[in-house]
Parts: sequence; C-alpha cells; structure tokens
Amino acid sequence: MVKKTQKWLVVGNWKMNPVSSKIASATFSSIKKVANKTRNTETVICPPFIYLEKLKTSGHRIVLGSQDLFPEAEGSFTGNVSYLQLKNLGVIYSIVGHSEKRREGETNEDVNKKVKASLRGMITPIICVGESTRDEKGEFLGSIKEQLLSSLSGLPKTSIKDIVIAYEPLWAIGASAKREPLVKEIFEVSIFIKKVLSDIYDTKSVPPTKILYGGSVDEKNIESILKSGGVDGVLVGRASLDPKKFTEIIKKADLLKR
Repeated sequence: MVKKTQKWLVVGNWKMNPVSSKIASATFSSIKKVANKTRNTETVICPPFIYLEKLKTSGHRIVLGSQDLFPEAEGSFTGNVSYLQLKNLGVIYSIVGHSEKRREGETNEDVNKKVKASLRGMITPIICVGESTRDEKGEFLGSIKEQLLSSLSGLPKTSIKDIVIAYEPLWAIGASAKREPLVKEIFEVSIFIKKVLSDIYDTKSVPPTKILYGGSVDEKNIESILKSGGVDGVLVGRASLDPKKFTEIIKKADLLKR
C-alpha cells in the first residue's frame, strides 16, 4: 500500500486509448520525464490493461494504476483481470466505480467488492462518486452519501487511510457536459465527503483520506481547483492523453506547495 504523503495526487485515466503500444510508450515516456522531476506531486497513469506490462516502472514519482479490477483472485471469469494479477504487475492504484462502469450497470455493491479486493491486494482504490444532476436544494448530496456508505460498507476504520475518493459530477464530464462546476461547488462537495467519512469513522485519529476532483480538468483550471477546491489532487481524463497538456497540469500542481 502506498504511504500517504502531503503530495498532490494527479491521476491520468487514458480510458480506451491510445490505439497502439508505440503511442502509449511515447506518451508515457514524455510524461515520465516531467513527473520524475517533481517534488510535491505524485503522478499516476491508468492505461488500458494491455499496456500495463509495457509501461511498468520502478519510479516513485510516477506509478501505474488500473482503470478497473475484478474482485476474484483467479478462476473462470472470461475477459476480466483480477486484483491479484494487477498486484503482480506492480499496479499501485486502481480506479473503481467510475461513472462509465456504473453506466454499464455496475452497482454500489459491486464497487464495495472491488474496494475490498483492492485492499487485499495492497492496491489503493480510487473510489469514484458523483451525481448525474445538481439541484439547488442539495438533494443530490444524498446520492453521493449513499455511494460512499455502500462503497465503504464493512471496511474497518484502519482502511480509511488506504483509500482515495474521487468526486466526478456526471453533468460536467465529456462531450455532453453542461458546464464546468464552480470551484466553490467542488469545495462544498469535498467538505461534504469529509463530513460523511467523519460520521462513519473517527477521522481525527487516523490519517485523512485523499479526495480528488475529476471532470473536465485541464491545464487552465488546475490551479484554481487545487488552490480553492478543498481537494488533494485531480483525476484527469482527456487531457492526460496529451503529453503537453498533462505535463503542464503536473508542473502547475507541483509549484503549489501543500
């Protein structure tokens, strides 16, 4: 399990990109050159499963994560990749409960199984939560709370330091995004997540859980998000595939001391 530090956490989710190992290696190499020089930032790259072996690194400033995992160690589960296989590949983090997986039918209970499997495999789960719509009365917070409660169900207090929560508002993601959230909206939700965690666990007696923001993050808004969003880092989608944009995100984060 990764020892939690006061560094910013910048996670790049490549999703189902790029189309070749050659492009993946070139993109990773460009990012690694910058990430290895950082002092205040840890960079995580989550490529498609097929590139994990190729991109394996022994560095500590840039590490590999997976975009998902299967909660069984091995068996007759065609097309899945287990947490134990990922552990043996040197994977350090794993995204679980991403909005795109939830859209395919993944439930909070499924996410809970994956979180527990991640921890068994000494892999830090990045648990994604978020609302599809935002109402002025704040009722959307109930959905986020339910996702948190279900995803963390049955986890002991000692596990809270070994997970990461990523807030990704669905209405601010992808080509159909309605708008970028205001930084104060990100801050409000980060405070709410911390309160829910505090209600479940006595967070005063354990290291704090890292909270990320994910949703149309780029080199233009990274500074305001980290300065005023109340988060410990970001989960970057589209921009993480562009070495120039992503390394700019990393560099700007690194200039902001925790």
